[in-house]
Amino acid sequence: MSTQNVGGRGERTVFEYAALRVVPRLERGEAMNVGVVVYCRALDYLACRTHLDEARLRALDAALDLAGVRTALTGVDAICCGGERAGQAAAEPPGARFRWLTAPRSTIVQPGPVHAGLTADPAAELDRLLDLLVR
Repeated sequence: MSTQNVGGRGERTVFEYAALRVVPRLERGEAMNVGVVVYCRALDYLACRTHLDEARLRALDAALDLAGVRTALTGVDAICCGGERAGQAAAEPPGARFRWLTAPRSTIVQPGPVHAGLTADPAAELDRLLDLLVR
């Protein structure tokens, strides 16, 4: 992994991200992006942002358990923050938590593929990706 003078103004470093998507009915294979998780090892940064468009989700599945989706996304946020709400994951470093969050799974909230890029500001990148991929 290469970085360029991390910590200075305007200098960029490698970051990774994955979209979070809701798959209301696995058998149909339809999905909608509802969030993004960003990890930057060099800056010890792990965070997520989510946005639920309930009307669009209901269009995919009128019977979707939105409360369950919100609960799952709250769990993702807790793991990103690493506080006591994260349970055993709180003791793991950010990179291990990111790998756990982006591991393939067959639940209603699933991570998309992991992508990489360069950024000088992972928080701003998280906002940009949420606008680009979710909103």
